[in-house]
Amino acid sequence: MLIAILQFELLLHGAESLKDKRRIVASLKDRLHRHHMASVAETGLQDSLRAARMGVAVVGSDAMHLASVLDRITERIRSHSHEAELGDTFREIIANGTGVNVEEEPDARDAADPDLEAELLARAAESARP
Repeated sequence: MLIAILQFELLLHGAESLKDKRRIVASLKDRLHRHHMASVAETGLQDSLRAARMGVAVVGSDAMHLASVLDRITERIRSHSHEAELGDTFREIIANGTGVNVEEEPDARDAADPDLEAELLARAAESARP
């Protein structure tokens, strides 16, 4: 069993009250859950009007598929740009209690490193073997 985790900050545009923020966050949570069958929660910055910290978790048996799901979720969050902008992100795939970390730098979010991704997927698959 593998668990893929995506933690991210959501920078909110135009939220003038906590009610506005809750509407934006709830809309994104519902959309991510419905389209990706992922568990989604607001995990921090609940009292801030301008930002939210959120977490997404997906369970599966194929590291490549889980990485692909996290990529699609990240793209969906980025496309939510009319109300919010994706801030810092942190990705992790946990296999049998050990984590493989992938941290995305804010300035390098759009740059993919296929060598790094291949190495991380190989490490996750290796640690999943009995």
